[in-house]
Formats: sequence, structure tokens, C-alpha cells
Amino acid sequence: MSKEYDILIIGSGIAGLMYALKVSRLGKVAIITKKNRMDTSTNYAQGGIASVFSKTDSFENHIQDTLRVGCGLSNPTVVKKAVESGPKFIKELAALGVDFTHRRGIFDLGREGGHSHKRVVHSADHTGRNIESALLTALARRKNIDLYENHTAIDIITQYHAGRDIPRSGPSCFGMYVYDNRHDKVEIFSARLTMLATGGAGYVYQHTTNPDIATGDGVAMAYRAGAKIANLEFVQFHPTRLYSSEEEPFLITEAVRGEGGRLISTDGSRFMEGRHEMKELAPRDVVARAIDMILKQTGDEHVYLDISHRGRGFIEERFPTIMNKCLSIGIDPAVEPIPVVPAAHYFCGGVMANLTGNTSIKYLLAAGEVSCTGMHGANRLASNSLLEAVVYADYASKWTIKNFRHIKKRRMLSIPNWDESGVFDHKEWVVVSHDLQTIRSLMWNYVGIVRSNTRLKNALDRCNLVRRHIKKFYRQNPVTTEVLRLRNIADVAVMLIRSALERRESRGLHYNLDYPKADNKKFRRNTVIQKHFNKD
Repeated sequence: MSKEYDILIIGSGIAGLMYALKVSRLGKVAIITKKNRMDTSTNYAQGGIASVFSKTDSFENHIQDTLRVGCGLSNPTVVKKAVESGPKFIKELAALGVDFTHRRGIFDLGREGGHSHKRVVHSADHTGRNIESALLTALARRKNIDLYENHTAIDIITQYHAGRDIPRSGPSCFGMYVYDNRHDKVEIFSARLTMLATGGAGYVYQHTTNPDIATGDGVAMAYRAGAKIANLEFVQFHPTRLYSSEEEPFLITEAVRGEGGRLISTDGSRFMEGRHEMKELAPRDVVARAIDMILKQTGDEHVYLDISHRGRGFIEERFPTIMNKCLSIGIDPAVEPIPVVPAAHYFCGGVMANLTGNTSIKYLLAAGEVSCTGMHGANRLASNSLLEAVVYADYASKWTIKNFRHIKKRRMLSIPNWDESGVFDHKEWVVVSHDLQTIRSLMWNYVGIVRSNTRLKNALDRCNLVRRHIKKFYRQNPVTTEVLRLRNIADVAVMLIRSALERRESRGLHYNLDYPKADNKKFRRNTVIQKHFNKD
């Protein structure tokens, strides 16, 4: 027996929650989240949301900064619409209860890498957490939204699952197979319209700023169902993750550099001087590659970020979360530099979505980091991600409201129950942790900040071998969250490597030693991958 909804949302980050609030009056809405409602990448976002509020700034400045950092692949129409909508959505979030930091009655604006002006609206240094909390509070007041925690989406249901051929016009979405983590059972969530808002895939890499739930689930599920996936080769490595023996990642926000933080090597030299005119505030790809080069040259495991010259009072007021975290592990940022290392942070590619949030699968929308909208191009401008998420949640909600009468009337298929016949526990679960470690290590060492053809081809061969093994294991063993996570990570890893091999140039976040320059004649375009059902 299936659970039936009008609208199904996968993910409880800013994109999913904003969309839910705006469509909740249309009918029955379900939100699926694989841990608890606050376990999202949104919750980890320290910096803020980029938007134009300063009298010395302009929409044109923000647009040009975004296009410049995007290295020729950002869609100017998308960027213009998003940037010009920014102030409206900041005010909307404030009205929902987000306590943005003010100074003398106006938004306190920070500056981050790639920005020509101060324009990052923030809530101290835990903006994401405050947004998440405000949206969940607003959501609790809505009567027809069901929130399912500890539920993991397995696969998008299409005609294929109902025993029908995929038509030439492409697949349609009829909901999701979902694993109830607590009760160890697979359920059908039937829906007339589904929104993918599952976030990114940083956990594909050994070192990441993302939580362990960022395993590329949405991209992997969409690919398996036949959606177009674009630009996965463009992975943003945040230059400054806290270097610590603790396994849980902790980001040192770029706003620290925006407030005067200096990057120094272990011998005390400011290595960004002479490398870029913006020094520490250069775009993230430039800074991350510079740190990577220093680490390779010196053999050191980290560099330092020094903000001590701003004084204890300023650091405690502006960066209370960072101060408390550092103090908890014996580092005092007011008197000593913070050890930092680059880490996988944000995926600029994902499920292709148009200006209404629609994907190439009918009745499947996508918003937030899981999507590729044309906003970020080959490199994301800092703090544009939360902006894109709220903007596309709004675009998708407007399309949904406009078309809901038709959506409500669409004919649904009879969906078969999850079939586990012939499946039993082979007691070989050690392979799950081993294969996970293998893929994450391969991705970090072979498909990281700096790449080469040889490394990429070796990584593809080895990841394909592991992926085949995982597929066999998945078919023969019961569903668990661990094996679902591994399956998705393997799919994303292979897609990412294939995309990187196809882009025979260096542009933005993709830097290949064999093709060190950009090739605008051949590669000023999206890299698109789509599953062919007779091959994969």
C-alpha cells in the first residue's frame, strides 16, 4: 500500500522548505529527509546570502561578478533574474523570522571572495542554521504538510517501474520508492509532482566541508531515471576547512578573509600576494589551487588563516561559532592563526533545470545544489548558493501554482510494491565500508583540485570496477542506508570522472594539467550526461 500525495519534496534544506511553504495550500504535501530535519548543508552555511543593499553597489556589479567568476558558462538571463530578485527574497526571509545581523538599523554586509563590493547578508556566522530554524518554525504552522524524518529516497518511480516502456518523449515521475530507516521497510510515496532538493555530493571526496548526508542522492537517482545531468566536473573546493583530527568537518567561512584574514604558509609568508590582484579575496578556485600548490611544494598538511590582528572583541562578535569551535580544540584565533586545508565544498553541476525548475523528466522539479540552472557556470561566486536556492524555490512554486489544475488531473500508474524476492543478507557488509573508503580516496587523490588525463583515466577504471561490484551487492542484499549511500556515491563518482574527461580544457573549477588553457571554440558549453537504458 502506498502513501499518496499531491506534491512530494525530497530534502529539507532551504530550497525544499521554501518551496513547501509556497505550495502547501495546493494540496497534500510530503517532505522526505533521510536524517532529521536540521541535518542539511543549509544548516552548515556560515557565510550568508549575496544580495545588493549597499548604495555604492548595483545589480550590474553583482551580475558582472557572477559572470566573471562563472568563466563564461553562467547563463546571463538566469543570473540577471536571480540577482535582481535577491533583495525581495532577503526581506521575505526576514519576515519569516530570520534574524539577519544589522548595524545602525541596516543589514550588516560582509564581503567574500570574487565580490567587488560588500553584499553578503548574514546572521552572525551561522546564517544557514538560522534560516533553517525559521523555515521549520513557519512550516510547523501549516496543516497539510507531512514531514518524514529518517526516510531515505531510493529511486524515482517512472513508467519503467510499472513495467512499461519509456516513451520517446522521455520518462515521467510518479513518486519515489523510500526506505523507512527506523522500521526497516521500503514504502511507495506516490505523487503527482516531485521536487528534488537533496543538496550536494561533497561526501564523494575524502576531505569535505559537507555533512555525511551529502552523498549525491538526487543526482544519482535522477541519472538512473533518465534525467540530463550537467557540469559535474565543476566541484568547488573551499580553501579553508579547519584542519583538525576530528572527523566531523568544520568550515572556516570565507567571510573571515572578507574581514581581513590573511593566508600564510607555515613559514609565515603571505603566499596570495603576487598570485592574484584580489589576494585572499580571489575567487575560490584560484585560492584553493594556490594552497594545493603550497602543500605539494612544502609537504605540509595545512596552511594558516590569521585573523588575530582584528582583536578578540571583533572576532567574538563577528565569528562566535568559529571562535567557540577553535577554542574547543585548543586554538585561540585572537592570538594565533587557524590551521586550514582545502576541502570539497559545493557542486556547481547537477540535474539540469530550466527557469521554472523543471528537469528533463516530466513532473520532476529540482532546486538548490542538486540542480544545474546556469547560475554558477564553471565556478560559484561565494554566497550565491543560498540566493539561487530561494530564487528557484520561488520560480518552481509559481510554475506549480499556475499548472496545478492540470497536474492534479494527471493519470497515475499502478505502482508495484518493492520486490526483495531472492534477496538475503550475505553477511559481507565489510565490503561497504571498504568500497566507500576506496572511492573517496580515489576521488581526492585523482579527481581533486588539480587533475590530469592519466589520473582521471585510472580513477575511471578503478571506480567502474568498484561500481560494478556495488551494483551486484545491492541486488543481492537487503536495503540499508549504508548501501544506498554507497550506491549513489559510486554513480556520482563515475559521472563526475566521465564529465571531467570530456572537458579537454581548464576552466573555472576544472583544472587539467594536460589542457592548461580554456578553449572557447570547443568547450564553452555544458557537459551533459544522460543514461541510455540499453547501455547502463
